[in-house]
Amino acid sequence: MDVLHSSVFRGPVLVMLSLLLSRVFCQVVTEVNRRSYPTVASFVRTYTTSSPTCEGTCDDELSVVTPSQLKVMLSNHKVQLFDVRNPDEYQDGHIPQAVNLPLNIVEESLKLPPKTFQQTFEVKAPGKDDDNIVFNCRTGVRSGKALDIARQLGFHRARHLKGGYVAWVEQEGN
Repeated sequence: MDVLHSSVFRGPVLVMLSLLLSRVFCQVVTEVNRRSYPTVASFVRTYTTSSPTCEGTCDDELSVVTPSQLKVMLSNHKVQLFDVRNPDEYQDGHIPQAVNLPLNIVEESLKLPPKTFQQTFEVKAPGKDDDNIVFNCRTGVRSGKALDIARQLGFHRARHLKGGYVAWVEQEGN
């Protein structure tokens, strides 16, 4: 009888191999996080969290701002508008008064102390009870994700621009 093909040894060998592979995977993830790649943690958390999200409710009346509503908020200077697109997209065109806060740093940025946030982004840090926080992106998908992150952090009154920058340009021009 061949010892390597024996079912007596196959089970323990497979268990040991499985444990070794999962340990290596955990070490790799830990090392990536240790090297201060905060977006990896955010990325993993985005797709693995079991906490409540706004999926399916990001387009309800309390979660969205229309382009015309945003126009009024901007004219009254009563909005904290965060454009969550990448810097190159933001540079190609953005809504007036929008501050570029790319989606991959939203979570870490909203956790910053107010003074550090203000020094980094040159605007007042949003407060958890503020009702004038609005996220926007190109079409509303990434801003919905930013809204989800913000709500998980306690910014329950934040909203996002329905249809994003595309809807803004169609309705308001730029």
